[in-house]
Amino acid sequence: MSHRGSRVLRLDALARVEGEAALHLAVRAGTVAELRLRIYEPPRFFEAFLVGRGHGEPPDITSRICGICPVAYQTTACQAIERACGVTVDGPLAQLRRLLYYGEWIESQSLHIHLLHAPDFLGHPSAVELAREHRAAVERGLRIKQAGNAVMEQLGGRAIHPINVRVGGFYRVPAPAELAPLAERLRRAHDDALETVRWVAGFDFPDATYDGPLLAMRDPGRYAIDSGTPAVMAAGAGSDGPAPVRTLPVEEFERHVVERQVRHSTALVSELDGHHYLTGSLARYAVSGRWLHPSALDAARGAGLGDPATGAVCRNPFRSIIVRAVEVAHAVAEALRIIDAYEPPSRPYVAVPPRLATGCAATEAPRGLLYHRYAMDADGTITLARIVPPTAQNQAAIEYDLRRQVQSRLDGPGEPPGDEELTALCERGVRNHDPCISCSAHFLDLTVERG
Repeated sequence: MSHRGSRVLRLDALARVEGEAALHLAVRAGTVAELRLRIYEPPRFFEAFLVGRGHGEPPDITSRICGICPVAYQTTACQAIERACGVTVDGPLAQLRRLLYYGEWIESQSLHIHLLHAPDFLGHPSAVELAREHRAAVERGLRIKQAGNAVMEQLGGRAIHPINVRVGGFYRVPAPAELAPLAERLRRAHDDALETVRWVAGFDFPDATYDGPLLAMRDPGRYAIDSGTPAVMAAGAGSDGPAPVRTLPVEEFERHVVERQVRHSTALVSELDGHHYLTGSLARYAVSGRWLHPSALDAARGAGLGDPATGAVCRNPFRSIIVRAVEVAHAVAEALRIIDAYEPPSRPYVAVPPRLATGCAATEAPRGLLYHRYAMDADGTITLARIVPPTAQNQAAIEYDLRRQVQSRLDGPGEPPGDEELTALCERGVRNHDPCISCSAHFLDLTVERG
């Protein structure tokens, strides 16, 4: 295959990511001249759908944005509306809400680890081929995922687009006896999750570093998921010891995170104070790793991630699979803690009367920080809705990361990479970040130009 002149490669289907998109890569004289992640899926106008709706409707409507992480959208919508109305949900209701969110983390992260990401490291094109050689590992991953689904079914009414969530809490809350079977499944899942950490820690990881800013929720004393304040770790920080973290009040989120339109994507591209940035597992571990559940923290140390209590930060996108496995272990352990301490609330929800106000909130979806803002009039009619999903926030960071990885391979020893090798490298680089591209507005088509 000649590497001179102009070449165009089209990849008709990219497997193992959620959604559709395209990647355009131009290589000229051994240099990456252009790299664009093109999200071409039409926008679905969820923000417009919400205008004119009652203030109790956003949780049900926004959950339809994503079938993989609907709880993230429901929780963030509920918190934004509740803040606008001056209502705080705490005590057992807050614990149940967090338990439901942990169920989603468990099922979503396990899906990515075992069915989407692990095949890259073990030389298989899909989870089907992976299961032929690593059947026990895939079955273990499915057991973990089923435990997460069971949590969502019990608390949410069903595993996809839960129907039991409402502003102020739930339509119905479980009796302690109803959570006992979940605890049995989760205890098995905890052992499986720790074994998964050990399994993925043995993969071969290429050298790579994402050196841009990291954005995640921070709640001192807790590995933040549905609470805390957005926090930023500076570009490059954390490799040589403890790194400073600055917080951004959620009310000021849009002053720092600015979305802009680009010609090559239907999704808006986000910048943090004018720079690309990364949100998700790597960012969470960097910002809050020291507050992982003790069993998960021990697993992280044993997996070679270092001790986040001393400032250890993992910035290698390929090793994000380890961090996700650690997060599953954390979520399972914390879910068990909540169940063991559960006492039913006196009522399934607190009243959230409408008022003329604006409220915003952010939580940690499995793929990163998710932000919602709603304005409503005095009778609770939504007059404005703003949703900033994690994959759209990561689009510029993914482009930056891929550009560096491709250029590093072009500069490496040996023959210049062919189109098939570049395709595999780019696909793998995209999957490192576990994008859910449907949320952001899906990776199907790759074009490589050579000159």
